Amino acid sequence: MRRIPFCKLQALGNDFLVVAREHILEEEVARWAARWCHRHFGIGADGVILVAPPSSESEADFEMRLWNADGTEAEISGNGLRCLAAYLAFTGRWQEPVVRIRTKAGVKRLEQIRREGTHFEFLADMGTPVLSSAAIPMALEPARSRVVGVSIRVHEREIPITACSLGNPHCIVFVEDFAAVDIRHVGAAIERHPLFPERTNVEFVRVWDRQNLELRIWERGVGETLSSGTGASAALVAAVLNELAEREAWVHTPAGAMRVRWQPDDRIAVEGPAEVLFFGEWVGPI
Repeated sequence: MRRIPFCKLQALGNDFLVVAREHILEEEVARWAARWCHRHFGIGADGVILVAPPSSESEADFEMRLWNADGTEAEISGNGLRCLAAYLAFTGRWQEPVVRIRTKAGVKRLEQIRREGTHFEFLADMGTPVLSSAAIPMALEPARSRVVGVSIRVHEREIPITACSLGNPHCIVFVEDFAAVDIRHVGAAIERHPLFPERTNVEFVRVWDRQNLELRIWERGVGETLSSGTGASAALVAAVLNELAEREAWVHTPAGAMRVRWQPDDRIAVEGPAEVLFFGEWVGPI
């Protein structure tokens, strides 16, 4: 019998369990992540984050690994990054205004800009979007330097998509009416489309105006989620590439909005919240 401490946090409804590596091994988290994330037979979450001190030669302050609700490992989560930064600040593990976290998509810098009790606001540097089909990756022949307006066949329909990577793959579909789209049916099909050898996150985007985008998310390895930090970033990138938005806009999700900027240095900055919900222990075999 083991007692594994955890902290549950949420960022615009995207919820995560944070566990520290001093309490558990990576292979144990990989084995138990799906069970912990289950809404009925576990704690309930969209993903599990394992936090550890940096390796001796790392330029980061902490390192994280992330497992989706289905137990698969993901490269990065924008909302997960903010949740981890909130956990580090709330527990006193890190007390500086800026924290650098190493992910499988590189080192990401987060700056705390506001705190009120258990509620935090961070500005996160999400890095440079990847636009080429080979690097996303996509099985497009011939390869393209940008994937904009490419038509793919889904459920006997041709759907134009734009794709990019923020360290994890994203496929963006522009819609006029969310009610006219079966997001779960179409999202699940695009996630596993043969064009995406590593599967993909899917964002359905409705353009309000050039400074406001509305977003619905089908997340790879999770399903429909209330928000996504990398998804919001990808939505803005796609809207700019399609000349539908300015390089700074509010991205509205069912749980709230994030401010996203595609900066002159080509890096994406996301401003959004994170909240500490509760601490607990998982009691049982590992």
